[in-house]
Amino acid sequence: MAEQTAAKAEKISCDACPVLCRISPGATGACDRYANVDGVLARVDPLAVAQLASERNTAMVPFLSDREWDGSLLKDSANFVTGIGAGTTYPDYKPAPFIVASEHEGVDMVTVVTEGIFSYCGIKLKIDTDRHLGPEQANVRRDGEAVGHVTTGEYGSQMLSLGGVNHLTGGSKREGVMTCQTLLELGNKEAVTLTIDGGSEVVVQAGKPPIVNGVQEERMRVGCGSATIGMFAKQWQGRVDDVVVVDDHITGVLSEHKAGKYIDVQPTGIRLRGRKSTPGRYFQVAEPGTGWGGTDITDPLAILEPFKPAEARPGMTLMMVSTTGEDAAYFVLDDDLKPVAAEMPGNLAKSVELIRENCEPAMTSVLFIAGAGGSLRAGVTENPVRLTRSVKDSLTYVSSGGAPVFVWPGGGITYMVDVLRMPDNSFGSVPTPAIVAPIEFTLRLDDYRAMGGHMDSVVHLDDVATTQDRLRQVEWRPDNPWPYATKHYRWESGE
Repeated sequence: MAEQTAAKAEKISCDACPVLCRISPGATGACDRYANVDGVLARVDPLAVAQLASERNTAMVPFLSDREWDGSLLKDSANFVTGIGAGTTYPDYKPAPFIVASEHEGVDMVTVVTEGIFSYCGIKLKIDTDRHLGPEQANVRRDGEAVGHVTTGEYGSQMLSLGGVNHLTGGSKREGVMTCQTLLELGNKEAVTLTIDGGSEVVVQAGKPPIVNGVQEERMRVGCGSATIGMFAKQWQGRVDDVVVVDDHITGVLSEHKAGKYIDVQPTGIRLRGRKSTPGRYFQVAEPGTGWGGTDITDPLAILEPFKPAEARPGMTLMMVSTTGEDAAYFVLDDDLKPVAAEMPGNLAKSVELIRENCEPAMTSVLFIAGAGGSLRAGVTENPVRLTRSVKDSLTYVSSGGAPVFVWPGGGITYMVDVLRMPDNSFGSVPTPAIVAPIEFTLRLDDYRAMGGHMDSVVHLDDVATTQDRLRQVEWRPDNPWPYATKHYRWESGE
């Protein structure tokens, strides 16, 4: 009995999240982020430090390499302590794990470094393809569990909204776990397979082409059918009598379009199914799908009605092409004014290739979005609303793993970040379930003091290197703005 009591006593409590694990010696908590190391609660992942200097490509910290370490990993503001591996501000009364002072261009700066526990978070997926993935508002599923929904389609891209507090905590336990896993893997740049009710199966991964129903997409559309007519009308002048650009949203007809009139294309008697909008622009010529131009057709002639005999004539030529140039066909009208497939002339084939050339490569963009509130703001200042006001007033620069973020207007600190601009494996999770993501607030030290910041917890940048034994160096992306640069702050111009 005494031995059992001693064993229990060796466990330590982790208060890094609401789960409050009791961790045995040598073991980790349910999140695999905190461990019991010789009776001390320790963060497992090393604290990531991004270095702007020329040696920023070094994979590990100097004292883990073959050369001797002189204790000078962090050199003034050429280094930036990210929130990756920092730990959290939970529970509310704790200051942020690291509040780091440094100097930049003669100005005393401070960066508040933490990992936020986000239940109010999600991912916005921008999938570059003209393929129809699914109807708006349809559920997006992972292994059968709803993890998000289809939102509005944008120009050449399909948009999905994943996660959110309702999927994380408002449904079944399995739904929450599956949602958290999906957000975690996408944030860490892994591939995830999703299915859409009434639509397609799609494999998505940050920076990679989407795979729709087993077929990897190559390009996004150059524009809608009408825009394509406008861009390439001159390429067709004198080479073909009429052109139809097939598109799920706006199908274009050269002879009726303003661009066709401009180059004196004569009426051909062509008639399309669907709803005519303005001259040369047609809506709803077919149902959405994965065929020509994001429609459900595989035979482009299916969208044509019989030609008008008063305007059409035998021998008239017609080209039909999709908005990506992936599908194209050439026809000649026979004596009955019916289009008959023929070999496409070389000059028209070159115009199709030009459409393809002007289509950008298909890619999946993964943007993490979260609301920073609660204990996170309290970890920065004793008066949390002052942090919000400081961010809105451009006195405080917000970053995530060193990557720039977009802070949404309105109340609170709702931010969005492109995960490709963050270091690898920036995200973690806790089994509540919730996502753990790095966040940093950088501002002038005087402004931090004025907002009621936790001045007693401020440490100098150099001291972080000498007091921490779990630092790792990560590469600074050259396209990311340096957080200490004065251009981010209103005080540069004296405001």
